[in-house]
Amino acid sequence: MNILVCIKQVPETNKVEVDPVTGVLKRNGVESKMNPYDLYAIETALRIREQKGGTVSVITMGPPQAESVVKEAFAMGADKGILISDRKFGGADVLATSYTISQGIKKSGIFDLILCGKQTTDGDTAQVGPEISEWLNVPSVSNVSRIVEVQETDIVIEMDMTHDLEVAKVGFPCLLAVDKDIFMPRLPSYIKRQETMNREVTIITFDDLDDRNELHYGLNGSPTQVQRIFPPSVNSQREMLKGTGTELTDKLLNKLRELKFV
Repeated sequence: MNILVCIKQVPETNKVEVDPVTGVLKRNGVESKMNPYDLYAIETALRIREQKGGTVSVITMGPPQAESVVKEAFAMGADKGILISDRKFGGADVLATSYTISQGIKKSGIFDLILCGKQTTDGDTAQVGPEISEWLNVPSVSNVSRIVEVQETDIVIEMDMTHDLEVAKVGFPCLLAVDKDIFMPRLPSYIKRQETMNREVTIITFDDLDDRNELHYGLNGSPTQVQRIFPPSVNSQREMLKGTGTELTDKLLNKLRELKFV
């Protein structure tokens, strides 16, 4: 079975600056890590490979330093790695991102199963995975909480729909967006890290894609228009009120009236 896992490098901290002009995160100089949800997707792929055989590849889109998460996937047990990287892809919204990744997948081969994490911690849209499936014209299922059975031509999965658990059989090729705790992700292996240190990562640039219309990528291909984006303001001011219960009640009511809350 040929399995592909979509992974992403995300900021390691929630204190990230926002470009006031473009409305995108300033990632330069910020410590990064693999998106936590993608660890569950990699573990799912590795367990299916252990059961059915085949290969596990990972693909990511980002700047050159995103290669580090591919190397981390190698240390977990992935066989191949692909990095989609070009300045023309910068500033992409979920639509342009999903399209770019789908084009990269088409250049990378034919896959029976594509796995994604449910969402990313820097965007939290949970839209990229399902949109990739639309561009590739393959069925997809989100909120996958359990792999019930892997068969020759299809896979049986369980979906956590908050109030219900649903079971579905999906034919290959397909895309699954897995939820956290589907499996406990294994730790990267030091031995595998040393063994794969010089393993080649395939780089896909804009010029490698079949569709080289710049209007389909990056900011040019992003219909989402951000009116305003800004970090939340921090207000550390406080006022201590003292007195009896009755006095505090009167003071609090007067303060609420002063602030025009009541």
